[in-house]
Amino acid sequence: MELTAEQCQRYERDGYLIFPDLFSPEEVAILRGEVDRVSQIDSECIFREEAHGPAKTIFRMHEADGDTASPAFHAACQTPRILGTAQRVLGEESLYMHHCKVNLKAAIQGSAWPWHQDFGAWHLDGIAEPHLTTMVVLLDAATEFNGCLYLLPESHREGRHDPYFDETTAYKLWSVGPATMRDMISRHPDPVPVTGRAGTAAIFHCNNLHASGHNLSAHDRCQAYFCFNTVSNRPADVENPRPDYVRSQNWQPMKLGPDNGILQTEAVLGSAT
Repeated sequence: MELTAEQCQRYERDGYLIFPDLFSPEEVAILRGEVDRVSQIDSECIFREEAHGPAKTIFRMHEADGDTASPAFHAACQTPRILGTAQRVLGEESLYMHHCKVNLKAAIQGSAWPWHQDFGAWHLDGIAEPHLTTMVVLLDAATEFNGCLYLLPESHREGRHDPYFDETTAYKLWSVGPATMRDMISRHPDPVPVTGRAGTAAIFHCNNLHASGHNLSAHDRCQAYFCFNTVSNRPADVENPRPDYVRSQNWQPMKLGPDNGILQTEAVLGSAT
């Protein structure tokens, strides 16, 4: 997939792009199956809604080693549709993955994520400049009823807002406060819901404000996030750094793989069962 000049201009203006049906049902089934498999593992890379409850966030599925490693996710993050698109919007080829995660919202009980900027936390990781981008891939259909992601258009243009540490969620988060959000929403176009069939994707700037609500539906909702940084912008040393699964120390430039890489892992996954 090659972005057009008009798409690149829209990304710079709005802070995001949405790609309906970017991944096929076959690719989604492989990735979703891997999420189901890995979510049963007991690992520090997995956060749950409550003790022994359903997984809320799974980290580090993209690497080739570790408890949560997945060949399909390792292949996915190298596809031109993901890595190539990140290279295009960041204007650099030498990228690494700051972290990869899967967010799950269990039917009925899946909780909300408050308004935040990814760079709110990533700057505290020692990253100096907001030269990061995130590709999100819907692994289940997303609707406003089941807690879809919302993006606030053009909000990235105002830079990073000082965050506060919100401890009300299962995975503690650096969030943007209510007073700031009321002001931001009043001055920007209405938040845009990222909805669509499984396989739809979006890419957004690290300073774009985003949030999601509770899953009120009777069906689970799952989304994969691939967060890229430029190698030249890798973190400086900080006191008490976060763990590697959320603040990667693998700064080797990623290489583009085949666009059908996810499908190529199907035989490997099938032979392991």
